Amino acid sequence: MTTTTIPSSFRRFALAPLLAALVLAGCAVPPAITPTAAPPAPMAFKEAGSRWAVAAPAEAQPRGEWWKAFGDPVLDGLIARADASNTSIQLAGARLMQARALLRATDADRSVQIGVGAGASRQTLPLGTAGAAPGQAYTTYNAGASVSYEPDLFGRLAKASKAASLDAQASEALLQSARLAVQSDVAQSYFVLRALDSERVLVRQTVEAYRDTLRLTERRYQAGDVAELDLARVQAEVASTESQALALDRSRAALEHALAVLLGEVPSSFSLAEADWAGAPPVIPAGVPSTVLTRRPDISAAQSTMLAAEKRVGVAQTAWFPDVSLTGSAGFASTDLGDLFKWSARAWGIGALLSLPVFDGGRREAGVQGANAQWDAAAANYREQVLVAFKDVEDQLSSLRLLSDQAKTQAQAVDSASRATVLSTTRYRNGYVSQLELLDARRSELANRRQALQVRSAQYQSTVGLIRALGGGWDVPPVAQAGQPAPVLALQAQPEAARR
Repeated sequence: MTTTTIPSSFRRFALAPLLAALVLAGCAVPPAITPTAAPPAPMAFKEAGSRWAVAAPAEAQPRGEWWKAFGDPVLDGLIARADASNTSIQLAGARLMQARALLRATDADRSVQIGVGAGASRQTLPLGTAGAAPGQAYTTYNAGASVSYEPDLFGRLAKASKAASLDAQASEALLQSARLAVQSDVAQSYFVLRALDSERVLVRQTVEAYRDTLRLTERRYQAGDVAELDLARVQAEVASTESQALALDRSRAALEHALAVLLGEVPSSFSLAEADWAGAPPVIPAGVPSTVLTRRPDISAAQSTMLAAEKRVGVAQTAWFPDVSLTGSAGFASTDLGDLFKWSARAWGIGALLSLPVFDGGRREAGVQGANAQWDAAAANYREQVLVAFKDVEDQLSSLRLLSDQAKTQAQAVDSASRATVLSTTRYRNGYVSQLELLDARRSELANRRQALQVRSAQYQSTVGLIRALGGGWDVPPVAQAGQPAPVLALQAQPEAARR
């Protein structure tokens, strides 16, 4: 056996590319990304005077069945049906399953890959091969197993897996957001429908009152006690009020169809019977801290997306490092199928591959810049979501405060209009006022009663809107502790060490 000694100078030359690759990789790490200065988070809700405090994300905290605070069994049943069949929730659930499948596929890249195979090939020997006749063909059989593994020396696979995990968390938060949105839409649509039912009852009662007046006016007209003008005025009022009742019927039918779609049901097979609308919306306690916003799923999703983009910056940076892969194979190969698994037919091989592009025209640098831009976009979207969250809460708080004042004022208007109708009726029967004044009084009372119902409906809408803006309730989540994720309401994110 002849032994060949490799000179040490040659070995040093062979290691030079690896050393150069490591040096280039160390020099190629981009500078740290400084988060864009974020607007300061408010210390209190302007409308409620509640305190603000930094809190950890609490999107996973149970929200409870917030709609049961309204004490309406029909609403409870509708929301249960929507949770089971709504298509938006099903779509968000399917996207969550896709994200989780992608996470499992990404994690699989960090594991050893093992494969088995078998095959057969037939070919002719080249001309001039010793011991072979021209055109002679032979068959080769093989069977074996292969093993491959990529050591995660520079953390590329770990960062990619973490980014996929954060994407799955974002999808889960979006599922919660879709569920909360559907629940609140069902509740708001239901309360609008109940308000319409009450308004329809009121208008129908007014129509019947006008019809009684019309019958009386017709008898007096036939007796010659009133002029035809009085009769025409009452007839116009009856027709106009009936038209309003039909318009309300049309609105209720359209709203019932929309509610059926929210429930994931066919509108033609869905109906909701009329019912009395009693009770009052729940009162959200004063001094609710802004930490409850950490439970908003859209904020949680935006934060997870931002952190996933942050991890992908690290993945892009590892492109400057060499790729190392280890492979191995073992099996049998023979030209005779009967000899395939004999020890003499064994074959094996092992290998290691290190690769690093020397010149790529700026592709790796462009990849890092693209990842940085993606992180900037995700961070901006996160800050916007937080600002929108505060805006939503402030909007609903101001609406509830002003609607409360409006409801009191409107109640006074209803009382005054009702009193005016009673007085006008009495004076009309005694001949002190004309029929026109009586019709005006009744018209004013109807308008004020309908306005009162609309204000009440708006109070319910704003209450549901506030619950949605708070993330599904007003229970205070736990305060941030050491080791928990970056605070949501701080309106900023800490860059990971790999980006420094």
